[in-house]
Amino acid sequence: MNKVAQVTIYFWIMKICATTLGETAGDLLSMTMNVGYAISSIILLSLFVVTLTIQLVSSKFHPVLYWLVILTTSTAGTTMSDYMDRTLGLGYANGSLILVTGLLIVLAIWHISEKTISVSTIQTVKAELFYWTAILFSNTLGTALGDFLADDSGLGFLGGAALIAALIAVVTLLYYTTRLNRVALFWLAFVLTRPFGATFGDLLTKPLENGGLGFGTIGSSIILAVLLAGFVVYASIQERRTSVNA
Repeated sequence: MNKVAQVTIYFWIMKICATTLGETAGDLLSMTMNVGYAISSIILLSLFVVTLTIQLVSSKFHPVLYWLVILTTSTAGTTMSDYMDRTLGLGYANGSLILVTGLLIVLAIWHISEKTISVSTIQTVKAELFYWTAILFSNTLGTALGDFLADDSGLGFLGGAALIAALIAVVTLLYYTTRLNRVALFWLAFVLTRPFGATFGDLLTKPLENGGLGFGTIGSSIILAVLLAGFVVYASIQERRTSVNA
């Protein structure tokens, strides 16, 4: 049984909410609460392992559990990326290059092993492990790439978010107007939604004088958590109705 979410418009809305919340919540723990990138990464990676273990042993798809794993990959990815780029001094460009290489390696090994990287055919524990590993790399990459666009490129938070949004729009257009490989377009869109969440999260949290909207990490996290919870509840209700009808 495929235990991952079906790709619908609601999937992409929840993905953006979860990845943006991951950015703001990761910053809340590491910076606002002054826990630090290294300790925050250990804490959040531990939460990821716990939620992933429950996901793997589950016998069917549970929307709440699935999106909780997505959220923990996003929060852990935020602090791990910041640790690599800032504490270790790799910089956003080098960090992004390392992570995109890691993601491509995971996808390549997955394809060699399973003959496909389509999310609609994930029906074994091994395939699901590849799936979540790819997501962890993707969400960590998104923070580094988002920070690179917002800071090093000179685009700023709004400019970085606008650029990523435009690229997502292009991928969507290609999906509906061409016969390009759907699996490749899915993963391209999946990767792009993370730096969009990173730049949008920074736009929400940073003060007005720094080009942000000034909601702070706490206010932004609360808003995004409420939005995500609402969509997850809706998805859970739809899942129950589908199970009853089946």
